[in-house]
Amino acid sequence: MSETENGNSTLRGNKLFGALDEGELERLRPHLEVVALELKQVLYEADKPIEYVYFPIDSVSSVIATMEDGQAVEVGTIGNEGMTGLPVFLGAKTAPLTSFCQIPGKAIRMASESLRAEVVPGSRLHELLQRHTEATFVFAAQSSACNRLHSVEQRAARWLLHTHDRVDGGEFALTQEFLSQMLGVRRASVSAAAGALQGEGLIAYSRGNVRVLDRAGLEARTCECYRVIRREFDRMIGD
Repeated sequence: MSETENGNSTLRGNKLFGALDEGELERLRPHLEVVALELKQVLYEADKPIEYVYFPIDSVSSVIATMEDGQAVEVGTIGNEGMTGLPVFLGAKTAPLTSFCQIPGKAIRMASESLRAEVVPGSRLHELLQRHTEATFVFAAQSSACNRLHSVEQRAARWLLHTHDRVDGGEFALTQEFLSQMLGVRRASVSAAAGALQGEGLIAYSRGNVRVLDRAGLEARTCECYRVIRREFDRMIGD
């Protein structure tokens, strides 16, 4: 990438880097590269060494758990509020999960070895990643409760809102197959939920693309889980 693409203004497109002072950002810059992630690009594979971590700018990555029979379900998503590759920060070299790019776009890539060497206790980024780890735990716990207690339509609305928060503009690519994997339900259930949200005028959904038409209406349609998760990630940086 060019010097312009690696410039501080681009790096600050990720909220973790946006919260760093100029001194720490400059210290880390030689270890950072802005890359373009493609749809379904694998960022790390289950039980294989995690070579790089990624800080999304306008891309979104997904973390999935795959069963022995091949079925997979999403257990987390990461956008410009965080980092893909938290196991590396926590001291692991591998993880039993797989991560891939869900929404294509830019991300900041950093070698895992550089993260271990440069992001040390006492640094601002180390503190932010600790907070990000806690917020990610809340995301996983709240999502688990949401998947058990709330309707497919509410869960779909929550997922759409999380994605809308992380991308430029109100439109993004999304197939029913993808959304069914994200929610852990059959495609027929996804089709019914998307149809209901579209029928209420909240989204437009066609040919694998979603456009949010009524953000406030979508927030009213989802459950409290969206607000709990959003508040936790906002607090991670706000404090």
